[in-house]
Amino acid sequence: MANILSIQSHVVYGCAGNSAAVFPIQRLGNVVWAVNTVEFSNHTGYGAWRGKALDSELVSDLVKGIEERGALKDCRAVLSGYLGSGETGKIIAGAVKKTREYSPCALYCCDPVMGDEGRGFYVKPEIPDIIKNDLLPLADIVCPNQFELEALMGINIKNVNDALDAVNILHKTGPSVVLVTSFKEEIARNSKNSDSGEDTPETISMIASIMDKQSLNAEVYKITTPFLPLGGNVAGTGDMTSAVFLSRYLETKNLQKTLELCASSVYHILDYSYATSLSGGPRDEPVELKIIEAQEQLVSPRGIFKAEKIF
Repeated sequence: MANILSIQSHVVYGCAGNSAAVFPIQRLGNVVWAVNTVEFSNHTGYGAWRGKALDSELVSDLVKGIEERGALKDCRAVLSGYLGSGETGKIIAGAVKKTREYSPCALYCCDPVMGDEGRGFYVKPEIPDIIKNDLLPLADIVCPNQFELEALMGINIKNVNDALDAVNILHKTGPSVVLVTSFKEEIARNSKNSDSGEDTPETISMIASIMDKQSLNAEVYKITTPFLPLGGNVAGTGDMTSAVFLSRYLETKNLQKTLELCASSVYHILDYSYATSLSGGPRDEPVELKIIEAQEQLVSPRGIFKAEKIF
């Protein structure tokens, strides 16, 4: 069991941010101290929502309260996601440093939430620089999607070699472990569905890399699953992925096993969510993750995808 401080957004309805991260962490046997950076009625993919980004001082005050309870010495990891504001990013950096004063071996997992392919950036303009300059140098693990990896490293990723170049540069900014949560090669990104004419790649991959900071040698694994056409407005997938990956890494300390367990759980939950959405007939609203309904896939995925060592 591990105590994990999770600082990210929260929605009342559906799954995004802590609403997508807390339960998977708990179901995998850990304790979560959840601090919310944003309080929305629902995720923004619906086009309308209520609520607001929370005052960054509230985030700071809540972490201070945890410190005053003497709990930070028992914290094994900090997880951050959607920031809400640049100032919140700086407060998260301070929270990581403060945690390590009490628990020097605590890991910091940064999900650099900024945007996605098809949607572009959906954060305030200052946030990419805050992530790059303040959070990445502190991170042990970073979990960008392909769009975020390209944005952070300034590389247009068309193939595996491009992805490896970007991951290698990202390692040099601080993190020992990099998980690219969604990777599609150019040939897959440009493939067309013969019926609809829309972009529908047949597969999607994750890439995970771990670098030894002394030798600068890296081990890199790639895992591929079928692509599920969930649509552009599904939310929470990256939040769930980083939560499961961190939980499994704390448990196994083995990158390949962590990647296999994480990718398998995420795929089967997405598959269940997609199948459930189809059973209700044509849909006008975004697909919501069915994490609770498919919770057994977190603990014992019904099929384990195998990772391939590529470097």
